[in-house]
Amino acid sequence: MKIIKQLCIPFFILSVATTVSAADKDFEDLRSDNVSSDWRLSKNDKRHDIKVFIKNEEGKSIRSFRVEAAFDAPIETVARVQGDVENYIKWYFEVLEVKLLRKVSDREYIFYMVHDAPVGMPDRDVVLKATIEPMTSHKPFIVVKMNALPDFIPAKAPYVRMQAENYVIKISPISKERTLLEAEGYIDPGGVAPSWAVNFVQGKGPYTNMMGMRRMVELPQYRNAKTPLPYTFFE
Repeated sequence: MKIIKQLCIPFFILSVATTVSAADKDFEDLRSDNVSSDWRLSKNDKRHDIKVFIKNEEGKSIRSFRVEAAFDAPIETVARVQGDVENYIKWYFEVLEVKLLRKVSDREYIFYMVHDAPVGMPDRDVVLKATIEPMTSHKPFIVVKMNALPDFIPAKAPYVRMQAENYVIKISPISKERTLLEAEGYIDPGGVAPSWAVNFVQGKGPYTNMMGMRRMVELPQYRNAKTPLPYTFFE
């Protein structure tokens, strides 16, 4: 028994040191005085091919984010998941409600989402307009631009209307069966929210979304679909 305890001590010390080191990194990432204006790696999940970057913008306490993720799925499958608005609730980070408000055209749609905010803060809602720039023979990737429309419909209690959840998505084929998704943007939750809490969500949300999309692209309803795409992603 004594020998077992002696063997366990180094592993315990290593575990504590690793936990403290990770906590220190998280704290450093959340500090508002960490003002580097360059992209810096926040998370590198090599197993799932996901990288998350964060950046301080000059004059702003809320950071921007960038995420890169590679999926073992054809680009059409990824586009199907992106275009299935009603099912965003199954994979978007901390989403309580999603509703398609208007299909403006085959390249533009407007939708409504409610986000579950951190404890102690009111939940947020947002109206987003998605604009699709299709992949063409001269532009070998899809671009989807998401921009908040805070005044599109009246705000309703108890939610706080987000002023921005703006980001640009680029979807590119790596090969016939593999796709790269890159997204970059920022959020402004509106109302009163400490910048450290917003920055925490801004760093965690993109990674969670990419893990969610990894699950979705494996589903037969997207991978084996024979129906036309809901929007024009390809020309």
